[in-house]
Amino acid sequence: MSDPIKFYFDLSSPYGYFAAQKIDAIAADFDRDVVWKPIMLGAAMQVTGGQPLATIPLKGDYCKRDWERLAVYMDVPWTLPDPFPIATLAASRAFYWLTDDDEALAKNFAIAAYDKYFGQGADISDAAVVADLAAPLGVDREALLAAIQEPENKQRLKDETQAALDAGVFGSPFIIIDGEQFWGADRFWMIRRWLKSGGW
Repeated sequence: MSDPIKFYFDLSSPYGYFAAQKIDAIAADFDRDVVWKPIMLGAAMQVTGGQPLATIPLKGDYCKRDWERLAVYMDVPWTLPDPFPIATLAASRAFYWLTDDDEALAKNFAIAAYDKYFGQGADISDAAVVADLAAPLGVDREALLAAIQEPENKQRLKDETQAALDAGVFGSPFIIIDGEQFWGADRFWMIRRWLKSGGW
């Protein structure tokens, strides 16, 4: 099997939410695995000078409409949360803590977190909410709450984010396939073509 696809995302990213719905299925069509990597998008914005899309005049209104129609097109639940955006440090730390033991469990947790935030419109920034999301997946609630406060797990998220920046990641979703970079949930047609042909 070829090298896994790297899927970078922020759990507060609407386009990341939409990409998460289909990245694994697309990869499976080409006998590829996907490594999920949550990042702190705010750190990338500090480098690029960017700001959350919803706060930008004109562009923000467009994106809100775009998210609504993407949800209809993809037949997935959608609610613009309030507050939005949020810091998703607790959930992202939890993801990396989980993935060290069980990557599939960590992915299921990320999907649950995305659904809670964008599918149901519920704030997931609080550690207690994160633990509540993980509990139905068989995760010990108290162990998770303790783990996301441990210095090594806090540092892990920082290191993963810095490694992403070093690899050229600046947005969410951001996909890297054999060194080739693709930014945005609207690049899946190109990703399919690239995976099929091994380039152009």
